[in-house]
Amino acid sequence: MPSTYYLGTSPDDALGDSPRYWYALRRNEDGEVFLLRSDQLKDKESIELNIPGVPEENFEDFVPGIDYLDGIKADHEVEYDNLVWTQYRWDNRNMLYYIGQDEGRLIQRINQGYVYPDGTSS
Repeated sequence: MPSTYYLGTSPDDALGDSPRYWYALRRNEDGEVFLLRSDQLKDKESIELNIPGVPEENFEDFVPGIDYLDGIKADHEVEYDNLVWTQYRWDNRNMLYYIGQDEGRLIQRINQGYVYPDGTSS
């Protein structure tokens, strides 16, 4: 069925059953938190899931469209030593995360952009 808003292939046809956005979360040894958002229709870079190392410490169960939220054990130790992104999820919504200026809270916006204090936007 032709799309009202797209000329050619629509995003639904291009992606099939796989959600458009991939969100990945990790924390380094200093406690810094990193969040990655990849748009499957726009982003062309490759994303490293496992760092080089002993094969037994690799995460082997990556499946597009399937979330992985068990990358950290109860004692906060990483379950797979070579896994770069210890938690990730897929979603069709464009979610933006940022730190609020007033109280330093992590804020999520769904399908909305944000204008940063320096005038840049996302």
